[in-house]
Amino acid sequence: MTTSVCYELNWVGVSTPHANMLSHIQIKDLAIVASISMDLTRGMTALTGETGAGKSIFIDALGLALGDRTDNGMIRNGEARAEVTALFDTSYLPEVESWLRKHELDDDGECILRRVLVRDGRSRSFINGRPISIQLLQDLGQQLVDIHGQHAHQSLLRSAIQRQLLDAYGGFHALADEVSSLYRTYHTCHSHLHKLTESAKDHNARLDLLQFQANELIQLDLSLEELRSLDLELHRLSNLDQLQIGCGTLLNELYEGDNTVLNRLSDACAKLEQLQILDPALDEQQAYIENALIQIQEGASGLRDYMLSLESEPGALPRVEDRLEAIHDLARKYRIRADELPARLEEVHSELSALEQADSTLESLQLQLEEHRQNYLTEAGKLTKKRTKAAARLTHTVSDAMQKLGMEGGRFSVTLRPLAEGEITNSGSEQVEFLVSANPGQPEKPLSKVASGGELSRISLAIQVATAECAAIPTLVFDEVDVGIGGRVAEIVGQLLRQLGSSKQVLCVTHLAQVAAQANHHMKFAKSASRSGTVGGVTSLNNAQRTDEVARMLGGIEITAQTLAHAGEMLEKAAS
Repeated sequence: MTTSVCYELNWVGVSTPHANMLSHIQIKDLAIVASISMDLTRGMTALTGETGAGKSIFIDALGLALGDRTDNGMIRNGEARAEVTALFDTSYLPEVESWLRKHELDDDGECILRRVLVRDGRSRSFINGRPISIQLLQDLGQQLVDIHGQHAHQSLLRSAIQRQLLDAYGGFHALADEVSSLYRTYHTCHSHLHKLTESAKDHNARLDLLQFQANELIQLDLSLEELRSLDLELHRLSNLDQLQIGCGTLLNELYEGDNTVLNRLSDACAKLEQLQILDPALDEQQAYIENALIQIQEGASGLRDYMLSLESEPGALPRVEDRLEAIHDLARKYRIRADELPARLEEVHSELSALEQADSTLESLQLQLEEHRQNYLTEAGKLTKKRTKAAARLTHTVSDAMQKLGMEGGRFSVTLRPLAEGEITNSGSEQVEFLVSANPGQPEKPLSKVASGGELSRISLAIQVATAECAAIPTLVFDEVDVGIGGRVAEIVGQLLRQLGSSKQVLCVTHLAQVAAQANHHMKFAKSASRSGTVGGVTSLNNAQRTDEVARMLGGIEITAQTLAHAGEMLEKAAS
């Protein structure tokens, strides 16, 4: 049995003013899922169900829509293909809309990602109905959804994202952009100076070579118009015999033979004159025939002149061939196409001019470069001071959250590593790195080196909550962030997820009642047996059904009235 669900539940605790979310996902013939169509909404949504019911299939399907690697073994048994379609509302995501416009994929505030798996072929990817590369799909997917879990990608592990989060958290994105702009100005000036400096090392030899090349190209005196004219002339002269024979045949048929077109028209004109005597109404037709006679005579005369011109240029073909040979020989010498020779002359003149002014230009550029460098260092220094303060605040906030998330004694820190002396980058004078020690006594390690997937998920959750208002990705998926915890810590995890859901769309796969009870919305995955095998489905739960599901997650084999009462109390507490 499959279930298509569409739900809009109560909005307790959800204050996000805009959509910016995954609004719909459709999964067809993936693993045990025959067909599931889910409409999603804002806030925190709990995804629950027994192990193997299909929750992980939902995560895998979403990952496929975002550009994850495919495996044809994921296609449902007996089917030739599987398909995942995800619809996003991007109305209030200016960076995403800009990206879509840049790649000519925009569609009025909506974005549809579609991935098709074929059992005997390669997968195909689409954005708003247009086929695209997997690289483009991944690039866009990273801007729409962040999946946090033990076996899923996380943008927080990337150094660039860590730096951007810190800058956004501190509220100095504008300063970071200014530093990046100053770096580009410096880098452009540095590249120009380097090119001129390298050229100056062999100044005289280069100058002589360029002057020789200029003279050679000037002597050739080639224009694109002449090249096109020569190609046409070569084609005409190469077919001279055919042109002469063809024109002679036509002239004979029209004018100079025994039974020519001209003779037949003359006979027709004489006969028409006799008929005019009988009916003057034929005057107009007579005029047409006489005009045709004149046109035939002029055409024949033109053909005769053209044939005489062909006979008068016996040396034309060798002349054209010699000229083209000289052009193509020089093009091969410069390893360019013949039609690029005029542009090459302009380049030589430009470089000659630069070399002749090299000394004054080098001195001027060196002064400019130093000025650009000082401007950059001034703003980069301001950015470093702001980052240092923001790093301390973020370190304290996330470390406190870790204590509440079952990692007592764990530490989180934002480290700013100064770059090597003299090194300049477009992101400032330091490298930003998130470090963590999940347990007391353990040394701090980069976030990407944390061994436990569950710990990594909870640390990521703490960071996401701390930076929720400044992070750009609108939809967050947490896959079993409650691994290895329970009781009070599980309830705190749920509260943090609900808090995060007030500004983001949060989808959480969980096995803990304490986490599920905090959700604004609840969906249950289940599987059932059918003639074709095991089939997975999903149902959105109303308040009564949520109580039963939370009770199932709390209780054992038998669900008692006390368990149901406890489940109802948890849901009421979360809603209030």
